[in-house]
Amino acid sequence: MLPLYNFESEERRVSITPQTSRQGYRFPIETLSAHLATKAQKRLWFRSLHRVPSTVYNRKVAGPYKAVSGKTYSLFGIDTSTDLYFRIMRAIAESLLGHCPDQRSLLLHVQKAGGMRFKKGSGYAPDDTLIAHIRKTLHDALQSYTRAVKEHLKSIPISQRFDKTIQTQEEGYHLYMLEIELVNRIYREAFRKSDYKFALLPHCLRDFRSRCDSVPGDMEYVCMGCTEDCFIRLGSQLLKKYEIQPYISITIDQEKLFRRLKAEHPNIGALGIACIPELAQAMRLCIKLGISPIGIPLSANRCARWMKQAYETSFSLEELEELVR
Repeated sequence: MLPLYNFESEERRVSITPQTSRQGYRFPIETLSAHLATKAQKRLWFRSLHRVPSTVYNRKVAGPYKAVSGKTYSLFGIDTSTDLYFRIMRAIAESLLGHCPDQRSLLLHVQKAGGMRFKKGSGYAPDDTLIAHIRKTLHDALQSYTRAVKEHLKSIPISQRFDKTIQTQEEGYHLYMLEIELVNRIYREAFRKSDYKFALLPHCLRDFRSRCDSVPGDMEYVCMGCTEDCFIRLGSQLLKKYEIQPYISITIDQEKLFRRLKAEHPNIGALGIACIPELAQAMRLCIKLGISPIGIPLSANRCARWMKQAYETSFSLEELEELVR
């Protein structure tokens, strides 16, 4: 019988026997739950997860993390913390880098799998077998985080039918998740060494229990720290600790903003916190403009763009600090 979670350990670890995929790749022993041999074993694995209340108190910050569902995704999945999601993403990246050791080449394959077109003469030679393997691996490992996508796609109003972000398919989410992980790995050091570093936090992270007292800054709005448990306040405090200037994202034309900042600060790094599709797209824009990007996805997409009205959401402060330290 395949081993399930080891609850005697303080840290959850997934351990299964090695298997060979249809493309001929060997999976390492420390691989993902989705590669369990049978559907029955998958059901046993999922049932072995703890079911605890939706409010989980974080070990490092005051205030609760609430396990919430988004319009299309939730990084809590079937867990009560996003920690497992980030461990799975790291495991996926490590596994795929075993087949394609060059991080930038793997990123191009992920983008190609998502439909990105490359100019002739770019030097990029796609490996169709690797692309198929990427798609299969991501689908099996990440589908529990994107269960709401199909229902969302059925209910898109006519007014949003031409919004490509709103129409992101489930596979698109999975590819964006991996793209964010790879971009962070590739540009993390360049971001750290940037002469000027700034961060954009979405307004939907504010504490909805009270009025937001943010004020206009030199670039965007800035947090005044009016509410103790507000994720904009918590994130801003952490970012300032590492000399990263935090702003609340209000501007719609990000390309115009980024071009201006690049002209003012040639050696610049950008940190984004946003929903998965928006974060991946903003990272691509930064790379295009010569800005070193890193970012953390929101735990769930719950703003008015997705759900008609805004609902509270969060992001992992621990993952943010690990990324910028």
